[in-house]
Amino acid sequence: MKTITIEGQIRTEFGKAATRQLRSEEKVPAVIYGGAQEVNFSAPAAAFKSVVYTPDFTVIDVQVGGKSHKCVLKDLQFDKVTDSLAHVDFLELVEDKKVVVTLPIKFVGTPAGVKAGGKLVTKIKSLKVKLYPKDLRENIEVDISALELNGNVRVEDVKAENVEIMNSPRIPIASVTLTRQLKQEEAAAPKAEAAKAPAAAAPAAKK
Repeated sequence: MKTITIEGQIRTEFGKAATRQLRSEEKVPAVIYGGAQEVNFSAPAAAFKSVVYTPDFTVIDVQVGGKSHKCVLKDLQFDKVTDSLAHVDFLELVEDKKVVVTLPIKFVGTPAGVKAGGKLVTKIKSLKVKLYPKDLRENIEVDISALELNGNVRVEDVKAENVEIMNSPRIPIASVTLTRQLKQEEAAAPKAEAAKAPAAAAPAAKK
């Protein structure tokens, strides 16, 4: 599991003036929920880049006030005018408490339908799951090797040990569709067969 470390400082002042001061120093206010107590801190904006601007799921080790907090990203807020990062919420991982996170989907295998000339279309790229911290992983693997032409893999088809998937079971995750070339070939096939068929014998002329 990929872990990113962020070193911060405990916040002792709050309000708009204190927040403006932090931003003038290129720092971002943040909070950690879910543990024994709420922790308010700030850290340089650059420290959050590897957490915010990545498609990967990561565990964040927030080191603040002489303590280490294992967390996951919960929420992000951006400035409406400048689009810069304005606030970050983390959820602290507690060993015996389940956590809800969003994990990327990793497709495994080449679909049978793609080998037959079809095109793989992905519908969603991640799943919302509930699990204990010890069961956290970088992604959820979905085997699509048996996916046929015009077939679908749905949420209900995903098997992941010790993971409760919270998305609706019938939502499609991926499908294999006909390519334009394959459609043209299928459309041309009946015409080609008809052309090969022997012409019907002409009726005998009446005497």
